[in-house]
Amino acid sequence: MLCQFTFKNFKSYRDETVFDFQAAKLDEFSDSLIHAGASRSLLPVSVIYGPNGGGKSNVIDALSSLIALVMRPVIELSNRPDENPGMLNTHKIRPFAFSETSKDEPTEFSVFFIAGDSEYRYFISILSGRIVAEELWRRKSAKGSRTVMVFRREGEKISLSPLLRKNHVNTNVNPELSFLSFLAINYRIDVISDVAGWFRRCIYINYSSPLSELSIPVVSDEQIKKKMLDFFRDMDISITDYRIEQYGSTSDVYTQHSTPDGTYEINMEQESQGTQKMFKCLPIVTLSLSEGRLLLADELDAKLHPKLLRYIIGLYKNPAVNKKGAQLMFTSHDLTTMTAEVFRRDEIWFASKDNTQSSTIYSLYDLKNENNNHIPADSEYNLEYLEGRYGADPYLRQMMNWEE
Repeated sequence: MLCQFTFKNFKSYRDETVFDFQAAKLDEFSDSLIHAGASRSLLPVSVIYGPNGGGKSNVIDALSSLIALVMRPVIELSNRPDENPGMLNTHKIRPFAFSETSKDEPTEFSVFFIAGDSEYRYFISILSGRIVAEELWRRKSAKGSRTVMVFRREGEKISLSPLLRKNHVNTNVNPELSFLSFLAINYRIDVISDVAGWFRRCIYINYSSPLSELSIPVVSDEQIKKKMLDFFRDMDISITDYRIEQYGSTSDVYTQHSTPDGTYEINMEQESQGTQKMFKCLPIVTLSLSEGRLLLADELDAKLHPKLLRYIIGLYKNPAVNKKGAQLMFTSHDLTTMTAEVFRRDEIWFASKDNTQSSTIYSLYDLKNENNNHIPADSEYNLEYLEGRYGADPYLRQMMNWEE
């Protein structure tokens, strides 16, 4: 489970930026929280809003780039390149471009997460494709446990914990390969397997790219199929069954619809774009929920009716469905779901860019009103956002004032 992600000098983000899944002390949707230990509560969902070019997609990009940096060598060398294709297609790591000094400074990523019975903090610093620093720290969840170093890398020097020394770990590593990847590829050590396993289970989908949608396979697994048909029924989508015809490496999907006149079958291409997207999206959502995985989705709302988007969000916020601590982090333009009926205040984030072309992010809970109080939970978030109260969106404001 993701607790916190921090990054610096990546694409439109020049300064250190923190994205937090740790729940604030709020009353709303308290029953939807993921309880990780006696004192830590995590959010099941976080959404990022903002104008085009404001930097919301780059937050998803930053985390998916970190995951790809660690997992791409592991996936490629495991001879299972189709295991998580989104990780293999992630963009290159690029520093902030609108500065004379940023290109000569490292890009930094730090992630704090829970895997197995432990909390982990992983940090990596990259400059021109070379790893200049890297650290992994662990703290067992048992009360009274202390945080211990697993390894620390500073340039070519790598310091090992007693556990890694006991396994006679080689420290002669390619400077362009993360030490975590090297360990996951070459050794079977429980701590490393837990950490690499968390990265491996993360799912990344970029719905702003048609190629990404096309690369998602339709799943024929019977358990997932049953859950998908249940979801379709809940959403009043009239698909009662489906079948897949495989032709070598390609396949055709046929959906079944029942009417008073009988049962009829059509090719998936005849379905609406929204239904096609749901058909490709739901297996990923089902996998995430059934195995407690983190799902990163850029423009999840693209081609989806707001009611369907709300339904997917609700699956993660329903503890009867989300039994294993799955989390959803996504970007969206759909303001109909930016309401107190859908989100907690700490689940709503905004991305904006200043006059230096540097992006920042902040949560709705971080904002204060004119009385220096937090935005009330009964506010009309979407309307106040359109009015510019949460950090003016210049494009929306210009459209609203166009006739004035």
